[in-house]
Amino acid sequence: MTASARVLALCILLPVASLSVFRAIPAEWPTQVVQLLSFTPWLVVPAGLALALALLGRRLVVTAAAVVLLGAQLFWLWAPDAGRAGASASAPGSTVPLTVMSINSRFGKADAAEIVRLVRDNAVELLAVQEYTQTLEDRLAAEGLGSLLPNRISSPMKNGSGSATYSKHPIQAIGLIPDTPFQMPTFRLTLPVAGAGKNVQGSAGAGSTSPGSAAATLEVTNVHTLPPVDVRVGQWRSDLESLGRLVARNGADGLGNQLLLGDFNATYDHSEFRRLLDVGPGGRKLVDVGMASGARFTPTWPMDGQPLPGITIDHLVTSPHIPASGYAVHRVAGTDHAAVLATLDVPVAG
Repeated sequence: MTASARVLALCILLPVASLSVFRAIPAEWPTQVVQLLSFTPWLVVPAGLALALALLGRRLVVTAAAVVLLGAQLFWLWAPDAGRAGASASAPGSTVPLTVMSINSRFGKADAAEIVRLVRDNAVELLAVQEYTQTLEDRLAAEGLGSLLPNRISSPMKNGSGSATYSKHPIQAIGLIPDTPFQMPTFRLTLPVAGAGKNVQGSAGAGSTSPGSAAATLEVTNVHTLPPVDVRVGQWRSDLESLGRLVARNGADGLGNQLLLGDFNATYDHSEFRRLLDVGPGGRKLVDVGMASGARFTPTWPMDGQPLPGITIDHLVTSPHIPASGYAVHRVAGTDHAAVLATLDVPVAG
């Protein structure tokens, strides 16, 4: 029994160790390795089993190796370098809450009634849709989405590259991320600020109207990178690098409130995604809201019954000074992606 336990422990530890090496070294790994790295969080299960078997096997070297590998998995699950939202530079209380949601609709096949129900029940004010089609647009309109989110900028397509952004508040198109197969449009969202523009008492005594200088704006990008499959892993990397350049440019221009939401086709265990998070303003990391919420084992794909462990490839990524709460993942019939949502506290610029 002791010898068998040692052998089993070694058989489990070898593949765990191999993938752990790939996770530890931030190189441009080939497609197969990139795909396997998506499942890194689940390595904690075989690593824990290997440690139990190693203890039964009573061999110090095997046990030590199991401890090291299990420790590595736990370290990556709750990485201390993961971005966390910090205090806003605005005055206390000068933030505007905004509930946001993103859904990859799988070529427009997602259940429109369920999407609208989630928007209504969760008081969603900003909705980003990927793989958006004209058929889905028509079904969402028939379900009454326009009455909840009257502002829309959409570009329906048949090949999965289409996108749409619906908003309760005014939204202005800025442009598209260049050289990407899937559309990744950027927008400026303007949020109402309570108290701005109210009558104030002037020095002459009569009440005069002040337009108010306070404003809450958010630079939004509807994200859909190419999946790292076949020979397309290079384009996947290029898409993530393009997002990083956008964030860096916005930060340099003083556009502090940024939100990237959508289907990144990447997890926190990909060094390419972590590099994107590293380009936050002032040398601080961007915040992956799901990661910061401790939702590493809350998958967003696949939701259609494929025999795979779930992984998190749909993200809400914010500037480091935007706190978030209420992170949640919801299944939607008709698509293999879950909807992700959270409430952000967007700082006001006075």
